[in-house]
Amino acid sequence: MNWHVYIILCTDDTLYTGITTDIERRMREHSSGRGAKYFRGRQPKRLLYLESGHDRSTASQRERTIKEMRRCDKTLLFDSPLNTISSPAI
Repeated sequence: MNWHVYIILCTDDTLYTGITTDIERRMREHSSGRGAKYFRGRQPKRLLYLESGHDRSTASQRERTIKEMRRCDKTLLFDSPLNTISSPAI
């Protein structure tokens, strides 16, 4: 199964990092408040980063690594070759 690691810009200008096998479904869940508890007080604004090609284990490891990064380092990922989203600029 192909797992994805993603970063979402939220309406309060925070960055949320997560993993999923279906990014469209996960975005709908976050938008409706049925996803992570993080989105119960804010809304997703834009998907900025999507990294594919992981299994469950490597996606979880990558998510943890990204969550430990400073915001300025996360923003460098947006223009990296690992990002499968074109034109992710904020």
